[in-house]
Amino acid sequence: MTQHNDLRSDSLPATVRGFLAAHVVRDADTASSFFAEDAVAVDQGESVRGRERIHAFLRDAGSEFAYTTEQIGAARIDDDHWVVTLRLEGTFPGGVAELDYRFTIREDVVTELVIADHGSR
Repeated sequence: MTQHNDLRSDSLPATVRGFLAAHVVRDADTASSFFAEDAVAVDQGESVRGRERIHAFLRDAGSEFAYTTEQIGAARIDDDHWVVTLRLEGTFPGGVAELDYRFTIREDVVTELVIADHGSR
């Protein structure tokens, strides 16, 4: 069952909101601009380090599929850690995925983003 958190989108840090707005429309240039130069992105256990490599990852990830993205949850863990749950529906295997985007924010930039299946810890 999908858990919908009570945190409103406008309660998220501007960095997270900006990243998500760009990411949803597949604007890798803007989305990657929210990352620190030495940031790390982890997607399903695969790590990418550095803004330039994160840009390439954001540009290429899922590009072979058509899909829609809907935010279905958000939570503040502490001042530096936020989790946003997105539901993707599209032409990829399985057709539906719920993913947690776990952000670490320092000095208004993303220093780490971990993308994992919703509910996995």
